[in-house]
Amino acid sequence: MKLLLAGLLLCGFSAVAQVNIIPQPASVKMPRIMADFSLSPSTNIVLEGGGLENSVSFFNDYLKEFYGFTLKTTSKPKGRNNIILNFERIDDSIPGAYHLSVDQKGIYIAGDNATGVFYGIQTLIQLLPMPNDLQKLSIPYVQIKDKPRFAYRGLMLDVGRHFMPVPFVKKFIDYLALHKMNEFHWHLTEDQGWRIEIKKYPRLTEVGAWRDGTVIGRHWTGNDNTRYGGFYTQDQIKEVVAYAAKRYITIIPEIEMPGHGSAAIAAYPWLSCFPDEKTNIPDSLLSEEGKKAKGKLVYEQWGVAEDVFCAGKDSVFKFLQDVIDEVAPLFPSKYIHVGGDECPKTHWKRCPLCQKRMRDLGLKDEHELQSYFIQRMEKYINSKGKTLIGWDEILEGGLAPNAVVMSWRGEKGGIEAARQKHTVIMTPTTYVYFDYSQTKHEDSIVIGGYLPLEKVYKYEPIPSELSAGDGHYILGAQANIWTEYMTNPSKVEYMMFPRVDALSEVVWSPKSTRNWEDFKKRLPYQFKRYDLWGTHYFGDVEEFETH
Repeated sequence: MKLLLAGLLLCGFSAVAQVNIIPQPASVKMPRIMADFSLSPSTNIVLEGGGLENSVSFFNDYLKEFYGFTLKTTSKPKGRNNIILNFERIDDSIPGAYHLSVDQKGIYIAGDNATGVFYGIQTLIQLLPMPNDLQKLSIPYVQIKDKPRFAYRGLMLDVGRHFMPVPFVKKFIDYLALHKMNEFHWHLTEDQGWRIEIKKYPRLTEVGAWRDGTVIGRHWTGNDNTRYGGFYTQDQIKEVVAYAAKRYITIIPEIEMPGHGSAAIAAYPWLSCFPDEKTNIPDSLLSEEGKKAKGKLVYEQWGVAEDVFCAGKDSVFKFLQDVIDEVAPLFPSKYIHVGGDECPKTHWKRCPLCQKRMRDLGLKDEHELQSYFIQRMEKYINSKGKTLIGWDEILEGGLAPNAVVMSWRGEKGGIEAARQKHTVIMTPTTYVYFDYSQTKHEDSIVIGGYLPLEKVYKYEPIPSELSAGDGHYILGAQANIWTEYMTNPSKVEYMMFPRVDALSEVVWSPKSTRNWEDFKKRLPYQFKRYDLWGTHYFGDVEEFETH
């Protein structure tokens, strides 16, 4: 009898060991005695709720790619070999809650809405064993109740420094979906490249999307003299937006202003305070073509360019409004990101038109001029039914009335904005900048900094300095992937993984359930999934922990 009991308990522990879900659900209950549901090509997906086709398509696409078969859908169960998708009322302020059960009756997933069902499907995918030749997949009996902690769970991809092709952007979106993330911040314009077609201003992509060379290495030992660039047509943008929507992911476009605009200025020099002045890049870092040029250039080095949009010209605001006119309809998101970061004031200080604007408006300094710039654009963006997001520099000189602040220079800006009753998205360099190295021993060129997995995992988006009331203004968090030293999709993946898994648990799972030691135990199985997906990742376990 003792041997039998020990065997039953061991089976129970084996079942628990099979459940390696990231992000960790709010509640996972396993039966004491191991049992499983066998999923096979004869299993049916039963749609008891309407409008769940996106979840079916995603699951079937996943099964087809990695297991070689798909499942039929029906409106009525047949026996017990079913995956039933339905809705249930789950009272939670943040959309996306779901229940999932696997038992002798089959698999049942119910969401508070279609998004919740989709997240239940992501959990089901993580319950699947690795593929085998039998095409009979054993899924352990389990009861899961789950819901997201934060409404905003995001990742930013910079395609300005290095362009990423549409197939990879879609793959990137799939990665977000698999981790229950819901916001894709698409950084579309930069000093080094303008990546979105604007039909009224064709030179933005004819000229601004291409640079004649790029500085070499982290320490800038010269220029590679290689023409580089790319852009997305509006049709491609629509295609990607539709692709993301089917995965319940919102795309937030970023159009940088008033700084980081050198690519646009190269296309239309009159956007600058000084159209006739050549872009300031040291000769030692210029391409051969750049050395021959007399006018404005798409920036060939990294860092911050002095040439910014002129705040003294109404024509500049008309240009940016025209751009917003074309951008806003492409993106259903209620947000448009305008950057607002790292805007040098050197040109504004010596620009007669900017100085006149300051005198006319009674502005005391150039920081207030930047605030005027952002607030003027905010009014226009609001008129399009959109809300402005900006990096925390938009706090300088006075915050735009309805703006959302992304706090990247630490948490100070976010704390200040929350205390001013503004919505905040936390994205501090010290915890969520995925362009920082994952190892102390640099194994590839990165921008610098060190951000091990444990530090990402232990990040708390609501600062302890905030009162409970002000803490409610923290909408969530996102990680940023700046691509100065990521020239291809493989490097982007390598810098993302496994840190995106840690972030997903930070923004999804209840704070009380987060456990670093438990997370580490779930990682090896996640690595098997990476291998299945063909994903590049950093897997040096010894480097994961802070020391």
